[in-house]
Amino acid sequence: MSEDKQTPEANAEGTQEPQFRLLTQYIKDLSFENPNAPASLQNGPAPGFDMEIGVGASSAQENVYEVSLSINVKATREDTTLFLVDLVYCGLFAISGVPEENLGPVLHIECTRLIFPFARRIVADLTQDGGYPALPIEPIDFAAVYRAGVEQQAAQKATTNGDVAGNA
Repeated sequence: MSEDKQTPEANAEGTQEPQFRLLTQYIKDLSFENPNAPASLQNGPAPGFDMEIGVGASSAQENVYEVSLSINVKATREDTTLFLVDLVYCGLFAISGVPEENLGPVLHIECTRLIFPFARRIVADLTQDGGYPALPIEPIDFAAVYRAGVEQQAAQKATTNGDVAGNA
């Protein structure tokens, strides 16, 4: 009995069941800078961290999407930069049977949740290999990040529409 994993299952109503699976994951871009080593490797006050997280998604081909997770970290002590990390980590996902209105949340929340632990490990290993303690990134609520992005887009759209209406 062979099972075709590529063909989505149909439910009792004849509609396609939602499916998504990770095809592959990879580092798209990676940079580690240690600009003031070896002086910056000396013990001193605890460093401060400035971290930015970004999520993007694009269609790679029909029913296949690239989801990218960007992590940028700048560690400083007083006015000295200790290290900089820039990582773009991606997953390629096959997605079918997901209604268009639900595709954004699936890509930006569920797919990102799957690749995040791997990106987190890369950053921890990289900082440790750079001569610093491993930098553990706390778990991220990607649903909250997605909601904030949607709200920000709605606010920008309202502002833009207000400017257009006010200038007419």
